[in-house]
Amino acid sequence: MNRAAAMPARTAPLIRMPTREDGASIWQLIGATGGLEQNSAYAYLLLCTHFRDTCVVVEHDGELVGCVLAYRPPQEPDSVFVWQVGVAPAARGRGLARDMLDAVLKLPACSEVRYLTASVAADNRASRALFAGFARRHGVPLTEQEFLPADCFPKTHAAEPLLKIGPLHSL
Repeated sequence: MNRAAAMPARTAPLIRMPTREDGASIWQLIGATGGLEQNSAYAYLLLCTHFRDTCVVVEHDGELVGCVLAYRPPQEPDSVFVWQVGVAPAARGRGLARDMLDAVLKLPACSEVRYLTASVAADNRASRALFAGFARRHGVPLTEQEFLPADCFPKTHAAEPLLKIGPLHSL
């Protein structure tokens, strides 16, 4: 199927910060991606309220089709940690994830950020390609270090190494 036909362009996608009202739609979007861990609806509501200054969503023709959920770790004030990146299946292949990562770093709350971090399992090729491409586009290194070993999780789960990108230059 032609990806361009999957999301006809009646209007241009709008990247914006989420609102409380987006929480349920984000929960549904994450569930529809088919590959992301769907957390509680409450967690997404908290991200849309307490952490909205470091998150973005993509709205297209009145429908939420993408999100980057991120926060600034208190112990690392020069970093933004990307917790989840989700794009609706019909909206994939248009560079929305790339554009959302750039949009997060342009938010006022990220003006002091020098590093973008994320935990990504070794077998998550799509996310690893997204972050490697981000590092290449911005001409900065990407390093990997141990973060959450598999035995930290209560159920069978792959280890989640930390990808660290930067130091970033102003965007």
